[in-house]
Amino acid sequence: MNVIEVIKKKRDKVELSREEINFIVLSFTKNKIPDYQFSAFLMAAFINGMTVAETACLTEAMLYSGKVIDLSAIKGIKVDKHSTGGIGDKTSLIIAPIAAAAGVPVPMISGRGLGHTGGTLDKLESIPGFRTDLSLSEYKNAVKKCGVVLIGQTKEIAPADKVIYSLRDVTGTVESIPLITASIMSKKLAEGIDGLVLDIKTGSGAFMKSMKDAEILANSLINTAKAFKKEVIGFITDMNQPLGNYIGNWFEVYESVQVLKGEAKGDLYELCLSLAGAMIYLGKKASSIEEGIEMSKAMINNGKAYNKFVELVKIQHGKIDVIENANKYPKSKFSETIYCKGGFLGGVDNLGIGMAALELGAGRMTKEDIIDHKAGIIFRKKIGDECKKGDVIAELYSDSKIKLAAGKERLLRAVEYSDKKIKGPKLIKKVIR
Repeated sequence: MNVIEVIKKKRDKVELSREEINFIVLSFTKNKIPDYQFSAFLMAAFINGMTVAETACLTEAMLYSGKVIDLSAIKGIKVDKHSTGGIGDKTSLIIAPIAAAAGVPVPMISGRGLGHTGGTLDKLESIPGFRTDLSLSEYKNAVKKCGVVLIGQTKEIAPADKVIYSLRDVTGTVESIPLITASIMSKKLAEGIDGLVLDIKTGSGAFMKSMKDAEILANSLINTAKAFKKEVIGFITDMNQPLGNYIGNWFEVYESVQVLKGEAKGDLYELCLSLAGAMIYLGKKASSIEEGIEMSKAMINNGKAYNKFVELVKIQHGKIDVIENANKYPKSKFSETIYCKGGFLGGVDNLGIGMAALELGAGRMTKEDIIDHKAGIIFRKKIGDECKKGDVIAELYSDSKIKLAAGKERLLRAVEYSDKKIKGPKLIKKVIR
């Protein structure tokens, strides 16, 4: 095939065949064509879009550029969850052990944070000794022994995604729905899963700001999963305020443990019950999502979910002393308490909250930045809550006074007060089956 002809066809809005997409993806992955030609293809796909069939073919080409893990020797229906990320979104740390405790194997390959959203791998690595770089044989062994594993993308998993994403990042093509879909699904399908629960965030702290865009992405991901004969359920959920109360890597591990112990309720707890319930349903351990939710509650109440998390930490070489006693974890050198001005919490610029955590040292501005796992925010109020003068709205933590001041400035700008009580946003906006 001729790469120029493939680029021209995409430029001219002609639907590409499976063979043409496979040809151009593998040619680029194997360094047989230069960056500028694949950049032209990406921009043509970005501007003209891709059909459902093209998106599935692109996903397939990226998926089979590396290894597809075979977990057929492990009993049970393997189910994972993917979230598009947001502020305080630590659901993976909670729902994976819940589902595993209920008998559903959960093989999970997660990512790192970049920008205002935190990454599951960074959160787990705040636990001393915790390894997210397990080999594929260690990955399989963990699923077999523990029923759950959370690792990072290995060099064997969808290598095309790594090289394509790095090019998308510098060619202005990151926001393309088909390209996002292929990137997500190629990695998820490579895990060896049978079912997938999707959590698509929408709101000021999400990548998909509008409900319309969130639905488009959700349907694109669902259609692609179906093309590979995978069972899938999609949730569109709110990201107009932090999920839970803790933001920052160790802080989010701490809050996850509180939820798993049954000691923290609220929006994080409720969302995790729904997501875990859907995973248990897809894993055929429950006859409905509602029954899966009740099983999730039971796994928390009887201690099995927390014990599964401890087992997960152990099998991935983490030290459990800080899980069992959070007071043993190192503390930030500096902290500051922010007080309410009065009235009610009227709104939150959630992106601003995420950027405040980033300023404190909890995230990366660039891939090379070193994260301060202790840094973060405890955000005490939800939209609609009464904020009496003198009530604490947030606590900020950092090892740098300069970073603390920058984080405080960001947070103060992100909070809006109201004289009247308003209704908070709906947590789960839509479920797509």
